[in-house]
Amino acid sequence: MQMPQNPEVGHSIEIDGIRTNYHDLGEGHPVIMIHGSGPGVSGFVNWRLAMPELARHCRVIVPDMLGFGYSDRAADGAYSAARWVAQAVGLMDALGLEQTDIVGNSFGGALALMLAIQHPRRVRRLVLMGAAGVEFELTPGLDAVWGYEPSMDNMRRIMDIFAFDRSRITEDIVRSRYQASIQPGAQEAFSAMFPAPRQRWVHALASPEEAIRALPHETLVIHGREDRVIPLSNSLRLCALIPRAQLHVYGHCGHWTQIEHAGRFARLVRDFLTE
Repeated sequence: MQMPQNPEVGHSIEIDGIRTNYHDLGEGHPVIMIHGSGPGVSGFVNWRLAMPELARHCRVIVPDMLGFGYSDRAADGAYSAARWVAQAVGLMDALGLEQTDIVGNSFGGALALMLAIQHPRRVRRLVLMGAAGVEFELTPGLDAVWGYEPSMDNMRRIMDIFAFDRSRITEDIVRSRYQASIQPGAQEAFSAMFPAPRQRWVHALASPEEAIRALPHETLVIHGREDRVIPLSNSLRLCALIPRAQLHVYGHCGHWTQIEHAGRFARLVRDFLTE
């Protein structure tokens, strides 16, 4: 009997020696969606609810970043924002994409911001959702996420931190994310990314404010009002710094805007990218 295919596994492409798993669906102007840094995350898990709607209007490309999901782990155990940004630009090059829109969630928002700063002509429009990318005091929620040690109880606690409405956190979700977090090499990679003390990784993901002020791109900034991982003040600051930015804040929403307000999020991003 044929086993069902894992929906998290898409296409595979090699980028500077990194075997990268990615999804590619729809037609039209391309948009790359960069996931966050939670344990057991993949591009598909992060964006699965938004992908179908956006793919009706755009070409949606969703990679697993180095060390996450079903992409390679770093052979030398070294992870950095520079390597992740280089991987995203390498994916664009490998797919023949001169310019794309970029959507980034949390950690992925920080990478999207860096990519736009370093390669402004490669980015058309920018969406930053619950984004890092500016200096802030490490939250207890983010410290817990980055300090995750594999167990069902720990994964349940992490999922509770992400969501405002904890009734959304089913045992199936917890079990699925836990199983993903114990795939071969997954925890070794994850624990190498953000070891304590973790405030330094907030700094490592922050871009200089003068560079953010110089961004020419139309930018949509999105945040959940009750986010306990990345503070709402981050998005207020980004909106104040980026000249052509607009800000949308969802109430009764934690760090999972794209899941807790899935339909609204997909329509908002669709309208912004296609206006």
